[in-house]
Amino acid sequence: MIFNEEKLAKLKRADELFEERYGAKGSPSRIAFEERALNWYYSEILKERRKELKITQKQLAEKVGKKREYIAILEKGETDMQLSTFLNISSALGLKFSLGI
Repeated sequence: MIFNEEKLAKLKRADELFEERYGAKGSPSRIAFEERALNWYYSEILKERRKELKITQKQLAEKVGKKREYIAILEKGETDMQLSTFLNISSALGLKFSLGI
């Protein structure tokens, strides 16, 4: 495969694109983006596991003492859940998490 070096030189690196769109590392806007990204990531883990187990949002909500609407919001990554909620839902889905040192 032959690459056009001139075109490659004009391409931006991923870190440059992130800085343009979300701000420099450590900036308030970048921190907010990274928090939203983590919310989405963890919510995807829970949602995929729920689907693997063929459990509805309503069934999961009943299992953990929450409303179905809350589970839906969590699965969309639209809210920041407390660690205790995350662990409770994880446990209900048979997931185990540990903190590494």
